[in-house]
Amino acid sequence: MFGILALGVAAAFTGAAFYITFAEQPTRLMLDDRAMLVQWKPAYARGYAMQASLAVAGFVFGVLAWWTTDDPMWLAGAVVLVANWPYTLLIILPVNNRLNAIEPDRAGPESRALIERWGRLHARRTMLGMVASVLFTLAAYQPAGSL
Repeated sequence: MFGILALGVAAAFTGAAFYITFAEQPTRLMLDDRAMLVQWKPAYARGYAMQASLAVAGFVFGVLAWWTTDDPMWLAGAVVLVANWPYTLLIILPVNNRLNAIEPDRAGPESRALIERWGRLHARRTMLGMVASVLFTLAAYQPAGSL
């Protein structure tokens, strides 16, 4: 039960991250600098709250699945999914802070470059979600007693 919940949450995380990377970000980049920054700020705030919660929930369910099955694949998936937290705090947060400090009327080449960089960094979050989802899927398909 915990494993299926972990997989569902990881898939939701990955789907949201995929949407941001491959639909929202390219569309955002078609806007002028000011509109792009104005759109990015609330979108980032909403996405952060949702994806942070999903990463933690998937981690907890993955650890519980590992605890109840003793299958290390669940733990591996949980660790990969929650790796989004330190990655975000250490790598993406400095970019977020710089973007949030720019007033919309001061948007220009610097804010555009930062949003482009943010998009490349966010794509790695999508990859982490995909890897966690694959690990959880492999764990879910382990035949009983195969360890």
